[in-house]
Amino acid sequence: MNYDDELSVLRHTASHVMAQAVLRLYPDTLLAIGPAIDDGFYYDFDTATPFTNDDLEKIEAEMKKIAKENLKIERFELPKKEALELMKDQPYKIELINDLPEGEAISFYKQGEFTDLCAGPHLNYTSKVKAFKLLSVTGAYWRGNEKNKMLQRIYATAFTNKDDLNEHLEQMEEARKRDHNKLGRELGIFTTCDLIGQGLPIMLPKGAKILQILQRFVEDTEERHGWLRTKTPYMAKSDLYKLSGHWDHYQDGMFVMGDEAVDKEVFALRPMTCPFQYQAYLNEMRSYRDLPLRYGETSTLFRNEASGEMHGLIRVRQFTISEGHLMCRPDQLEQEFKTCLEMANYMLKTLGLYEDVSYRFSQWDPDDKEKYIGTAEQWDEAQSTMQNILDKLGIDYKIGIGEAAFYGPKLDIQIKNVFGKEDTLITIQIDQMLAEKFGMEYVDSDGTKKNPYIIHRTSIGCYERTLALLIEKYAGAFPAWLAPTQVKLIPISEKQADYIADVKAKLEKAGFRVEADYRNEKMGYKIRQAQLEKIPYMLIAGDKEIEDGKVAVRSREGGDLGTMTVEEFIEKLTKETTVEDFKPTEL
Repeated sequence: MNYDDELSVLRHTASHVMAQAVLRLYPDTLLAIGPAIDDGFYYDFDTATPFTNDDLEKIEAEMKKIAKENLKIERFELPKKEALELMKDQPYKIELINDLPEGEAISFYKQGEFTDLCAGPHLNYTSKVKAFKLLSVTGAYWRGNEKNKMLQRIYATAFTNKDDLNEHLEQMEEARKRDHNKLGRELGIFTTCDLIGQGLPIMLPKGAKILQILQRFVEDTEERHGWLRTKTPYMAKSDLYKLSGHWDHYQDGMFVMGDEAVDKEVFALRPMTCPFQYQAYLNEMRSYRDLPLRYGETSTLFRNEASGEMHGLIRVRQFTISEGHLMCRPDQLEQEFKTCLEMANYMLKTLGLYEDVSYRFSQWDPDDKEKYIGTAEQWDEAQSTMQNILDKLGIDYKIGIGEAAFYGPKLDIQIKNVFGKEDTLITIQIDQMLAEKFGMEYVDSDGTKKNPYIIHRTSIGCYERTLALLIEKYAGAFPAWLAPTQVKLIPISEKQADYIADVKAKLEKAGFRVEADYRNEKMGYKIRQAQLEKIPYMLIAGDKEIEDGKVAVRSREGGDLGTMTVEEFIEKLTKETTVEDFKPTEL
């Protein structure tokens, strides 16, 4: 968080006002940290009993009192020994102080009776903290480590004026309505079960249908453009992961079955597909004429996410991904990378998510070499190669130091959910290390054996995460081509049931997803039900429609569209649900 801007300074000051209010009301509370964040601030507390919503109201009221007191906020510094003495009753502050370099003065901020360890900056008076709102309380492990104690985190926000605050609160309310974790359950897209476990969602028929549509769209597009399907195991012996480097660099995120000290063979569920698809490449000797070789797979993966990190479909322990690995010669690298990026952007544009993305060039951290394989020279070469490609393609990216995969740099296509939290949706990585580790070679035109470049990439990313973003983007009202049910057929009475059945058969023969509502209910009720289910079209038939050989058409967005023949409606819906094919460009 950049504390140079006015709003961040205000919010950081507000976090201190909140901590002061908590200590006034609950004097035995221990303080942890309270930073400003993108859309507000939070403070972590160690309390004997969890905070309730009533507590939040009391804390907010006390904050208003502190603001009215117009306390002067003053900065001062102490040497480490005196800083430790000052914070002797606050063990979390003691830990933070002990982590600071020796010999440096340690800064504090004081307002009235309250003093907190802080680098600042802050406003100069508490009266300037006026427009704020406490939002929620949740659990958070100290320093984000689940092995540490669970603290109470109060989330809040603050603005320079009440109008901006109210606008933000209205936006948050709209976000809550669109939250896939709430809306997806209400619409019958997915559910969860404690007996199965956290981070293991169950796709209900509607959700399963959307994922099937997405999967077929992705696989058909990839296959039309040279991607070959593989199907690899869900697990492997530890030997495979040791060779790839995942055992040393990713084991904490894996589900391991067995104990190496006891069992002859230890297996682990796969967290990614790359070492499996390499075995397909190694199945025979390759020539330079065979490249590029593109392997794609709809891969089910398993990652042992921390319980505090999981949320709905955004972050789960079992998920499915459109994963692929592309082996190519150096002279093919730029074109292949470009085409991978174009395909990813095509997918996002088709789904309506493209306008919400940003790009991050994720690089290694040379000060933390233990996280990675390879030498500094190899990393410099890989990152230089990737940077040249990105710059030549005119990609507007930010740099993420320490965000690279352990074997190579990557382009992360980032996207925010309705609450503003950013996650990676799609990655495209350049890897020149694992081919050598696995002995992957091709015979070049001069007869010598060389290692190919490998591009690791997804074209749509994690299907579950994509579904979550689509639920939020469209508030459950999916585009007609993606909707699990495209048309609801409604007879006015039982007399039209046979006619509606004939219409249903024609629509299904044309390839559309159709349901008929034959229930003995009033028309208005059936129409409202279809609207609540966010179905794109309703076709209604009474005696007049049967006499004319037509159906009355209602649109989710446009309301009553009048009557038309079934053939006319099929033509209309066909145009609306036809997806333009991907067309890569040449350098």
